[in-house]
Amino acid sequence: MVDALVSVVMEQMSLMFAQEVQQEVRLVVGVKNEVRKLTSNFQAIQVVLADAEERQLKDGSIKLWIDQLKGVSYDMDDVLDEWGTAIAKSQMKVNEHPRKTARKVCSMIFSCLCFREVGLRRDIAHKIKELNERIDGIVIEKDRFHFKSSEVGIKQLEHQKTTSVIDATEIKGREKDKDRVIEMLLSESSQGPALRTISLVGMGGIGKTTLAKLVYNDHKVETHFEKIIWVCVSDPFDEITIAKAILEDLKESTQNLNTLQTLVTHVQDSIRGKKFLLVLDDVWNEDSTKWEQLKDSLKCGLSGSRILVTTRKKNVASRMGSSSADILELGLLSTDECWSLFSQLAFFEKNSRERRDLEDIGRQIAAKCKGLPLAAKSLGSLLRFKSRIEEWESVLNSHVWETEEAESKILAPLWLSYNDLPFDMRPCFSYCAIFPKDFRFERDTLIKLWMAQRFLREAPNKEMEVIGRECFEALAACSFFQDFEKDDEGDGSIYACKMHDMVHDFAQSLTKNECFSVDIDGAVESKIDSFSRDARHSMVVFRNYDTDPYPATIHSFKKLRSLIVDDGPSSMNAVLPSLIANLSCLRTLKLSGCGIEKVPSNIGKLIHLRHVDLSRNKIRELPEKMCELYNMLTLDVSSCGELERLPDNIGRLVKLRHLSVGGLWFVKMRGFEGLSFLRGLDEFHVNGSGEESNIGDLRNLNRLRGSLRIRWLGDVKDPDEVKKAELKSKKHLTHLVLFFESRTDREKINDDEVLEALEPPPNLESLEIRDYQGIIPVFPSCINKLRVVELRDWGKIENLPPLGKLPSLEKLSVSVMERVGRVGREFLGLGVDSIGEMTSSSSSNTIIAFPKLKSLTFRWMTNLEEWEGGEGGNEDKTNISISTIIMPSLRSLEITDCPKLKALPDYVLQSTTLEQLEISFSPIIGAQFKVGGKGWPNASHTPNISIY
Repeated sequence: MVDALVSVVMEQMSLMFAQEVQQEVRLVVGVKNEVRKLTSNFQAIQVVLADAEERQLKDGSIKLWIDQLKGVSYDMDDVLDEWGTAIAKSQMKVNEHPRKTARKVCSMIFSCLCFREVGLRRDIAHKIKELNERIDGIVIEKDRFHFKSSEVGIKQLEHQKTTSVIDATEIKGREKDKDRVIEMLLSESSQGPALRTISLVGMGGIGKTTLAKLVYNDHKVETHFEKIIWVCVSDPFDEITIAKAILEDLKESTQNLNTLQTLVTHVQDSIRGKKFLLVLDDVWNEDSTKWEQLKDSLKCGLSGSRILVTTRKKNVASRMGSSSADILELGLLSTDECWSLFSQLAFFEKNSRERRDLEDIGRQIAAKCKGLPLAAKSLGSLLRFKSRIEEWESVLNSHVWETEEAESKILAPLWLSYNDLPFDMRPCFSYCAIFPKDFRFERDTLIKLWMAQRFLREAPNKEMEVIGRECFEALAACSFFQDFEKDDEGDGSIYACKMHDMVHDFAQSLTKNECFSVDIDGAVESKIDSFSRDARHSMVVFRNYDTDPYPATIHSFKKLRSLIVDDGPSSMNAVLPSLIANLSCLRTLKLSGCGIEKVPSNIGKLIHLRHVDLSRNKIRELPEKMCELYNMLTLDVSSCGELERLPDNIGRLVKLRHLSVGGLWFVKMRGFEGLSFLRGLDEFHVNGSGEESNIGDLRNLNRLRGSLRIRWLGDVKDPDEVKKAELKSKKHLTHLVLFFESRTDREKINDDEVLEALEPPPNLESLEIRDYQGIIPVFPSCINKLRVVELRDWGKIENLPPLGKLPSLEKLSVSVMERVGRVGREFLGLGVDSIGEMTSSSSSNTIIAFPKLKSLTFRWMTNLEEWEGGEGGNEDKTNISISTIIMPSLRSLEITDCPKLKALPDYVLQSTTLEQLEISFSPIIGAQFKVGGKGWPNASHTPNISIY
């Protein structure tokens, strides 16, 4: 990680010199020479870092030397960031005076401010000289270790690593173990306790959790137990946390349940008289008294209930209540099993010649895994992208295998995978050490946190977010992440994941004095005192946020760059001003759900701040001083239900890339025209009319991508106002939601004209329109790429728009349209020209309505009676020479709460592609499609029919 940090510092020094010349900014006399000396020292260190990084594994004094280098590099980065921010803010002031020449304005600004009356320049000069003294000592110490020099180059990420992730079947060698555990869980015996505890015991990385998951997801297990519950325990063992996790896994609320007794009572109510399986994963507790009260409460379940524990220690299994007969100690994989898992990954997409050339050396490498599945998986993932024999020999002969540490069997493979990462990707991995074990990483949130620490740097024609996503996918491909959650309805990409606890241990070993997460459960100060005051990143987790106070000791960690607190205590309001005053190096401040009522204005002094998450708080407004945070990239105030307005000068946050305001009823938003760098904006609230209208503020936001919700369109007085938003220029927007709600009693409703005036983004794939009160079924034109459409709460129209003309539409949902009594030919788009040309088949005499529609849903259409069949879908009566094909790709049809609907149309009844038919709370149509009903012969061929 230190190599990436040194590279960033050197890049920053070069950039600062360029800006100094360009902006005519001068440091005090002599400091330029100091900076040159500093650059020279860093260059001398940079060429030996590769050797130093590897040798630190066996030499503690080298690790200490690297820690000292990290400290200087971090402090230098702070100084350079302060310097660069001052230059950029001064230039911004120049740009705010376009009528004067830049030279005159620059002269005026530096005459007045002179970098804050020359004070800032002198301060920076003093800091640089002090840092040079520190780095001098590090350079002298470097020579004592006789490091080997190596060529410094930027290692590029192999493109293949971002293209696919192998979801390897990790059951190698565990088939018999799986069968044995299932037998122990399902067997009924009159002897022994009614609630048995079965434990899986083995060293880290041997596959305990994987085996538990295989058992947990087995069909026989799922059908045998009425309730199955999974809880990751880790360390420390906390009964209250476990009880809450049990209830949450059972989909029960834990709100206002803060004592063990109340939680235990609710757990008992949820499982009483039911046969359940409770999995407690990664248990470390050796004090049986901490477990007794919760375990006793579980005895109210039905006889035959089971607890399955995974742990590294046999002693823990006994303390948790497992008899010797109920402890299964997992053995290492056999040589063949280990080779099978390794080769599955290492030889993926390699041709037969490459396999033949690499097999012998591959078997030698697999043997070094010593039967550990995680080691085999890690090394296999590493070598998946290496095809040359010398690359495989480098892994086989690495000095890392000589490391003598506990758990070294897994440390060596993980270190080799880590060392193979490009320099700039390593801090992205090690940053994950800030989070607790079993933490669920959301890809997009993690990328924003990486951005805040400047781990990601934009490349030509490639934005930071794209680079971050490639980094995330590469780490997943290297098996640093697991338990993937994928977007099955979209592009199939991973949007969330977890990290194996051994991989997490490894990340923590890399950042021992830099990152820490701490659980607050009473013994507050003593826990925090154990961490280094040079720590840079911290996450604080409150077990009992209603009672535990916020630890004042956090204020003493003055070098923190990240402070992440979720669901903090009510005392946060009182300590927040002092917290901000003391933590001046912060890049990330995440205080979500902390009951904050007021954000202190001194937050504007945190010049390094780039990521602020104040979501789920009680804030009414944000201080204008926040608009001085020139470096801000992400601001999240979503679900702050009492927030009334955003700062008027928010447009001064010229670097802002992501703004979240979702979950608010209404928030006043002005000054957005300056936020041209915005990539992510979840909601925009329309307010004002005429010259006071803010919708034109969207004009410059042409970098927006992904999804956008526009609310309160019902308050637009002049339809021409929406044209000022220039949505047609937002070519990266793919999902759009339009809310036509209004905050006033409208004298005139012009939703028809507003919707017609909207010029949608050209690459729109999904469109949702809600609360539309127009009478004419207007639909935006030029949206031929639409795949998904949802129309909801159209209160006044009687006919649906001609959606059958949309050539790419795959999914359509229509709901809450109480005046629609009939769905006719206009819905198919036959003979109507308001959207575009109908799709034609290869024959000019055939037209196709809804050519690609796969899923159709009608919900809560309380007055819908007729759904016309298009005359069987065989011909167009307007022209007997033209035949019509309707919905040839339909797979799924859902009818919910349409109590008056009498029949389905012929083109649905005669569909040979329909796979799923679901009818609920629609008694007339539902009766027809039950077995024996008049509609049954037409639908009996459909594989899945559900009638409620």
